Amino acid sequence: MAPEKLTARQRMAERIEDLTAARQRMVERFEDLSIAKLVPSILTLLGLASGATAIRFALADDWRHAVVAIIAAMVFDMLDGRAARAFGADTRFGAQLDSLVDLVSFGVAPGVVVFMWSLKGMGEAGWIATLIFCACSAIRLARFNIQSASARDEGATQHNPYFTGLPMPAAAFLAVMPMLLSFQVGDAHVRDPAVASAVIILASALMVSRLPTPSIKYMHMPRRLRVVAFIAFCAFVALLINWPWETLTVGFALYAVGILVTLFRHVQEDDEEPAAETE
Repeated sequence: MAPEKLTARQRMAERIEDLTAARQRMVERFEDLSIAKLVPSILTLLGLASGATAIRFALADDWRHAVVAIIAAMVFDMLDGRAARAFGADTRFGAQLDSLVDLVSFGVAPGVVVFMWSLKGMGEAGWIATLIFCACSAIRLARFNIQSASARDEGATQHNPYFTGLPMPAAAFLAVMPMLLSFQVGDAHVRDPAVASAVIILASALMVSRLPTPSIKYMHMPRRLRVVAFIAFCAFVALLINWPWETLTVGFALYAVGILVTLFRHVQEDDEEPAAETE
């Protein structure tokens, strides 16, 4: 009788352990469904909605709102990554969703908007330029996803805070840059299909290039400069409210200067490495 009673107690203990494990799994599922975990995906989908809305505005010849929608998609793209890290919701699903949304918002949408605004004046050649931009966007994302699996952010680290090639949001901004200029100086010259096609082909080439570009994620602001940076950010917002197109144009010009500085530094580092090896 003693062994039978012992076996019954063991079965009861195992049953209690199974119920405890099931309860723990249920709690974990509810935690996974928390609003905080859903925030990054919601922001990503808002970026998708913004990119698709840009196409809708382009079909209605509402060019200013089309550009605003693309810029809104860039803002959501910046926020979803930060939200994922802040809430501990940086998952493989979120990464794949973000890639698909980027292809629509920064690959297809800018291409269609620029085509409707100017490139359709070139006929089939304009559409080919649009397809090249979309194809380079897909190639850029595929390369990014492959390299991210082995080296996060395409090799970007705290010691090497650079992307490889022009990021898709920046390429999308470059593609619509002639539109921003037309809002400031009029359509003369900048709406010329030859100008728009040259800019969109340049953006396509930079995306798939090996050009080192700054990665803001790994650039840390020194503590002593944070107050100055906050004041500069407030000034930027004030300028953006009063002179949006001019402020965005100057901001992108400064980003382009940053790319040139990054390229110059990389060339210097490449020259210094062989010299160090010979010594």
